[in-house]
Amino acid sequence: MELILEGVKKAFWLLITFDSEVMGITLLSLRVSGIATLISLVLGVGVGAIVALTRFPGRRFVVSLINTGMGLPPVVVGLFVSIFLWRNGPLGFLGLLYTPTAIITAQAIIATPIVMGITLAAMQQLPEKLRLQILALGATRVQLLWMLIREARLPLLAAVMAGFGGVISEVGASIMVGSNIKGYSRVLTTATVMETSRGNFAMAIALSIILLLLAYAVNLILTHIQQRERPH
Repeated sequence: MELILEGVKKAFWLLITFDSEVMGITLLSLRVSGIATLISLVLGVGVGAIVALTRFPGRRFVVSLINTGMGLPPVVVGLFVSIFLWRNGPLGFLGLLYTPTAIITAQAIIATPIVMGITLAAMQQLPEKLRLQILALGATRVQLLWMLIREARLPLLAAVMAGFGGVISEVGASIMVGSNIKGYSRVLTTATVMETSRGNFAMAIALSIILLLLAYAVNLILTHIQQRERPH
């Protein structure tokens, strides 16, 4: 208990003094996970909506792949991203391994199926008659897609929260492709693992508390937007 209290006090002190290293790690974590979530949102919502609204051979197989991807192990993603970005790999010439860009890539791959799966479920819940009514009003396919996405915006906000929550707390892939380099590719989760391995539990607890506060703050904002737009 004393160790936890020490960690809480250290976290509070690091926050009120704006410790430069911790602030740098926190801002990098927010930037990396924010960009990865944005990428997953563009890809996940687009593909999820198209799969939900169209019928084609092999659709059930595609849906099963999306659902499987929602539970994609981060270490597996980290392994394959590392292989592709390795100096002898297909994309090794880009020199992205052990950079924040590599972490963004891995996190986007992790989050995209989550957003895609929730989008797919949300779009399928919309009444079939709604689509016919929109088309009867003369809407194009693109306009139909946009209006249905707007109609499903509340569950789609849940998709954003799930995607962000999945990547901000991710550690395995981030270590594998980012290598936890101080001042460059070290994020809150990888820093916590490092401090724990060193036996510096107070610092590890402090970083964990900051991570929880960051995740809570982002989700609080998104929840506020979601509940404000909820019909009364």
